[in-house]
Amino acid sequence: MTEAPVGSDFIRDQIRRDNEAGTYGGRVQTRFPPEPNGYLHIGHAKAIVTDFGIAEDFDGVCNLRLDDTNPESEDVEYVEEIKSDIAWLGYTPGITVHASDYFEQLYAWAEYLVEQGKAYVDDQDAETISAQKGGFGTPGVESPYRDRTPEENLDLLRRMRAGEFADGERVLRAKIDMASDDMWLRDPVMYRIRHAHHHNTGDAWVIYPTYDWAHGQSDAIEGVTHSLCSLEFESHRPLYDWFLAQLPLEGAAPKQREFARLELTHTVTSKRRLRTLVEEGVVDGWDDPRMPTLSGLRRRGYPASAIVAFCEATGVTKTNSRKAIEELEAFVRRDLNLSAQRRMAVLRPLKLVLTNWPTDAAGAPVVEHFEVANNPENPEDGTRQVAFSGELWIESDDFAEVPPPKFFRLSPGREVRLRGAFFVTATDVVKDDAGEVVQVNATYDPASRGGNSPDGRKVKSTMHWVSAAHATPLQVALYERLFTTEVPGAATGEALDDLNPASREVLSGWGEAALADVESGQVVQFERLGYFAADPDTAGLFHRTVGLRDEWASIQKRG
Repeated sequence: MTEAPVGSDFIRDQIRRDNEAGTYGGRVQTRFPPEPNGYLHIGHAKAIVTDFGIAEDFDGVCNLRLDDTNPESEDVEYVEEIKSDIAWLGYTPGITVHASDYFEQLYAWAEYLVEQGKAYVDDQDAETISAQKGGFGTPGVESPYRDRTPEENLDLLRRMRAGEFADGERVLRAKIDMASDDMWLRDPVMYRIRHAHHHNTGDAWVIYPTYDWAHGQSDAIEGVTHSLCSLEFESHRPLYDWFLAQLPLEGAAPKQREFARLELTHTVTSKRRLRTLVEEGVVDGWDDPRMPTLSGLRRRGYPASAIVAFCEATGVTKTNSRKAIEELEAFVRRDLNLSAQRRMAVLRPLKLVLTNWPTDAAGAPVVEHFEVANNPENPEDGTRQVAFSGELWIESDDFAEVPPPKFFRLSPGREVRLRGAFFVTATDVVKDDAGEVVQVNATYDPASRGGNSPDGRKVKSTMHWVSAAHATPLQVALYERLFTTEVPGAATGEALDDLNPASREVLSGWGEAALADVESGQVVQFERLGYFAADPDTAGLFHRTVGLRDEWASIQKRG
């Protein structure tokens, strides 16, 4: 079997050049390094697909590294969820490690830089250090502690590690160039004091490395060859390279390369804002089906394969853009169209009584069964038997007592087809005290069994139904966009200003009997209504995954 050719983009082209030059001996190793301070979201999915996919393309390996250098905001709950999300997407890390596993080596290298006169302890507070950084075109101000001797700095650093000083009392800074045009090279902080319990190291440390100090050095420790980051870290690359160049590494240093992150319309991926939604009770948790988190998308019924395919289709580029959420939904819809079994459900029920339906000798309504395909797109899914009797549930909007123009569904005197069953004609209605229709009476044509009339007459509408005597109760959550605008916060600067107060509607409905046997997390198509996922925790609760209408195709036609 011929192997599929490796795709081409600027990162894969760089790897080819490195392999041709023998830079890493033909070895390719990447890593996915999330901070465990929240749940992964759709933007992380793009990074996962890129990091793991590129490694796979070159027969390499991708590690999972939990970038846990901020003890106050990280938690083992997030660590476990990250592992679960990666497995759900179909990827297996070469190894799973923590940046905190490398704290001892990072500290040893920090002492090395101090001894080389390339790092110093600064007694100034964070506000002063920030103010002294200067700006573009304006040189920074050197710290009054910048010229401490290596011996004095080493003593202070060791006392920092020993816990002698309070939080914020001192930091370790790299000694680079306060006049550099690159702001990241203006003596960046490497260590800060945090007397905080760490989920992985406990209370062993009271100083913690910054992202920029831990990042490249952790890559080097692991043997990463190509460190792939989102585009906002492009400006960090000179510092990444500077740190590595100062250390006594064996072999070639890893290379950082940046690619555009994934953003969607009507969506935010800021962990800070997502955490606010959770903590303020706007959503029911990180895995609320309205959230763009992978756990939320999973609960909503998005197939992992559709997410991966969408991320692959977006490609690896260096230009940030915002993809239409409808395009992601199109991938989901195509996937589910092939895999989801069909079922009938009524979300806004209206009773339909067939007044000429026969009864048995005991006076009970006769029950018939119809064979219905589970999925017309996949004959291997077979068929099922669906019960039918004289009292049915139909959608309330499938009936109009006074039909508007071009309304072809059920109305007094009009004949329609009940999916796979019979032709029926509405005769009259029953109303409640408020004048609302609560029941439609109709007659059925026994000769039209199976949904076709022997005399060849046609009807203009086919409606789904559920036999009332055999129905299973359902709770169905319908979702709209969590944010009303395509770019949340574009007008005010705060995305949460554009929250949609009507992003969820929960209905009580009825489903055919087979819906009682749907497995937890399984997605089925409610005929004529959309795709719905069975909640993994609550029996009888279904989440609308996507509707049936391909909104992305409509957008493309308009565009």
